[in-house]
Amino acid sequence: MTQFNESELTEAVVKSFDNTPNPRAKFLLQELVKSLHDYVSKTNLTFEEWDYAIDFLTRTGHKCTDTRQEFILLSDVLGVSMLVDAVNHREREGATETTVLGPFYVGEHKVTPHGTDISPHNLTGEKMYVASRVMDLKGKPLAGVPVDVWHADDDGLYDSQKPDYDSVGASARARFITDNEGRIAFRTILPCSYPIPTDGPVGEMIMQTKRHPMRPAHVHFLVNAKGYEPLITHVFIGGDKYLDSDVVFGVKDELVAKVEKRSDATTPDGKSVTAPWHLMTYEFHLKPGSGLAPKPLGTKAAEPA
Repeated sequence: MTQFNESELTEAVVKSFDNTPNPRAKFLLQELVKSLHDYVSKTNLTFEEWDYAIDFLTRTGHKCTDTRQEFILLSDVLGVSMLVDAVNHREREGATETTVLGPFYVGEHKVTPHGTDISPHNLTGEKMYVASRVMDLKGKPLAGVPVDVWHADDDGLYDSQKPDYDSVGASARARFITDNEGRIAFRTILPCSYPIPTDGPVGEMIMQTKRHPMRPAHVHFLVNAKGYEPLITHVFIGGDKYLDSDVVFGVKDELVAKVEKRSDATTPDGKSVTAPWHLMTYEFHLKPGSGLAPKPLGTKAAEPA
């Protein structure tokens, strides 16, 4: 007869999943049990510490809304998001590097004409012109590809973080479709480095452990071409002081762009601009394959059949 004590309990719990119909689900659950039990044993976890952990996770869930995902933030700051990304993108074969999706992909990305200013209401940020190109691994331009972009403003806030978001709507985010040369272009403002939200349990953990909460300035891109793996990445602003200490560990050298400060009276599309302004250029190279692009925040997961 099994004794549910420290020496036999783990094996009994693992065995309880033996009849799981889905082999992958069985494997994941049994490995999770082993890892969790090993953690408890190694750390001699106390009742008080376990109660605190349960409360922390409960508060993390309560902080989630349709426009804020505190669990994604927790995964990000623990490096789990980047590790999941890494093990799923081990062979890049010259394709552009990936990085975390982040917790602010809320999905109001409407198809927008090239050259549009996606931050028209921001009167304080310095203007930036972004010119990007989407190609395959051999340098062939990919036409008709949807490219979602989003970034924080010069206060370090995403539109969905602002109290007037429901009434004002999307800002500093849009979807562009590549032209016959694989190009997109848009106007916006120069984003700045910013702190992750610190008004929830994840921010509490970061502050109590004396980690800084900062992310280096960047623009998010989601490139979703038929016949290619979806590309989820950032382009970072070169020279940002947080590039080597990103709180979510998302920076890769290849994703750092040299953003030029310009004094020209017009942007590359011939439109007038007040100097100074900034020019970001970047080429994306996609890997053949397939996959599902992530669903925006607020999308409900389907129930299993």
